[in-house]
Amino acid sequence: MIPFNRPSVNARELSYLTQAIEQGHISGNGEMTKRAEEVLATMHDGARSLLTTSCTHALEMAARLLDLEPGDEVIVPSYTFVSTASAFMWNGAKPVFADIRPDTLNIAPDAVEDCITSQTKAICIVHYGGVGAEPDRFVDIANRHNIKLIEDNAHGLGATYQGSALGTFGALSTLSFHETKNISCGEGGALVVNDPQYAERAEVLREKGTNRTRFVRGEVDKYTWIDNGSSWVMSDLLAGILVGQLERFEEIKSQRLLLWGHYQEALGDWARDSGIKLPAIPNQAEHSGHLFYVRLPSRKDRDSFIEHMRDFGVNVVSHYQPLHSSPQGVLLGGDAKSCHESTLASDTVARLPLFVSLSQEDQATVVKAALAFRPSGLPPVFGPA
Repeated sequence: MIPFNRPSVNARELSYLTQAIEQGHISGNGEMTKRAEEVLATMHDGARSLLTTSCTHALEMAARLLDLEPGDEVIVPSYTFVSTASAFMWNGAKPVFADIRPDTLNIAPDAVEDCITSQTKAICIVHYGGVGAEPDRFVDIANRHNIKLIEDNAHGLGATYQGSALGTFGALSTLSFHETKNISCGEGGALVVNDPQYAERAEVLREKGTNRTRFVRGEVDKYTWIDNGSSWVMSDLLAGILVGQLERFEEIKSQRLLLWGHYQEALGDWARDSGIKLPAIPNQAEHSGHLFYVRLPSRKDRDSFIEHMRDFGVNVVSHYQPLHSSPQGVLLGGDAKSCHESTLASDTVARLPLFVSLSQEDQATVVKAALAFRPSGLPPVFGPA
């Protein structure tokens, strides 16, 4: 079976993991943490970058930094992973679900405008598949309404929009280094602090609410509890693996884009002839090659396609279940009518295997299997391209 994903870890990462052990500092904020954070800062125009135990925890830190309270609202896409919403619930706010664009599957600016109320304190956008979600438009929306913009950039490290790195548009942005992401250390994340007013407090929150980071730098003679934080520091062992991955960033990105481009070229005619949609990349966006998906004409076709591909020995998977119609989302007032495109995406998306070590032979098998599939012949549920 050709897997959907396989992490790419080689001797470089293992050597840094060994170094972390040999240096005798395997908890957080060691030498490997510093090295990884310096690279991430460089990739984000010098913004303070703090490694965390997950992207979920980075989002929770972002929510805590905004001092959200019960009654506050944060607008999030319905078509996303649960952490984009739950992080704000943990901090007392109510997530409000906005619909997505039918082409990029990114949160739709017009839908967000319709969701803004006097209780709205922030917008959290997701760059789906590492394709920029028109962040310039969301900067404008946030500024006009005097609310904060957060970027959940779990998919988009190294991608750009209008020449600027994703993750540099919002006051805060977050990254994921889960094993399914382009750059991975198994589990991990980072908070990127673009607004300097949050930098010092972010250090405190990550260190259990103490000023320990200042103590380590020699700025105070002892550290103590000064804020309501948590234990969000990544181990230096994982940071060592991450350093190796970041040093291979261009190699990894180039290979993923090569594989992505081959799918786009090899499946183009089949998709046009079969009423199937392939990913759309706006002219302003340079994507990350994070994922490649096909959108089948209906849910029945999508499910049949996944079964068909597995019969050929290829593991193909769906993606997000829309948050607005989940049990928790319904309790929060999720509205199916206002998130129609999110429901359609959930019903029709199937993701193909895409990872650095995917061989030409295996990708050819994936393509051959896909080309052998024919939809049911029913009209596409999402309408014409």
